[in-house]
Amino acid sequence: MFKLVVSIFLFFTSLSFAMTEVEIQSTMSNKIDKVLLILKDSKLEKMQKGEEIISIMEPAFDYTLMSRLSLGKTWKNISKSQRAEFTELFTQKLKNSYIEKLDLYTDELVEILGVDKVKKNRIVLRTQLVGKEKKYDIGYKFYKKKNEDTWLIYDVDLLGVSLIQTYRKQFSGFLKEKTFNELLIHLKIKKQEKQNNKQW
Repeated sequence: MFKLVVSIFLFFTSLSFAMTEVEIQSTMSNKIDKVLLILKDSKLEKMQKGEEIISIMEPAFDYTLMSRLSLGKTWKNISKSQRAEFTELFTQKLKNSYIEKLDLYTDELVEILGVDKVKKNRIVLRTQLVGKEKKYDIGYKFYKKKNEDTWLIYDVDLLGVSLIQTYRKQFSGFLKEKTFNELLIHLKIKKQEKQNNKQW
């Protein structure tokens, strides 16, 4: 179930999208309702569901910032081309992980609990994934873009655990023994494996 939570509520970025502070709760509620309708549609294949859901949710996320935060200090030490390549590979990794977990959905509901403004430029949208026996807290962390009234998601807390911090620990552990280029190769291999599986 925890992997399902991670997969369903993690999507990708499109910086052309603009969500103001007062629109966060209503906009996200609308998007989540659409996602649940797609998940319940038995006429759609898994890949179709994944593509439709991603198209709905991706504009709310700043994936470039999420990539930078997941690498921590390493981001400053790599070139622009390496940053772009990592961002693309990381995006695909998350997309593949999400689509793989769609079969685990079993009619859970999502409740919007409210919005907490933790800082002037930081907001957390509190939600719950409600199952038949348990409830799972999910917090969407928004930041305000500089000099704009545009808010985007930069992290998601799942059961009190930061998704970005989880990936940062994974990448940090990998880079203690290997180079950044080896990390890129590792991500490329995983991407190719997923593509080969789709062909079969």
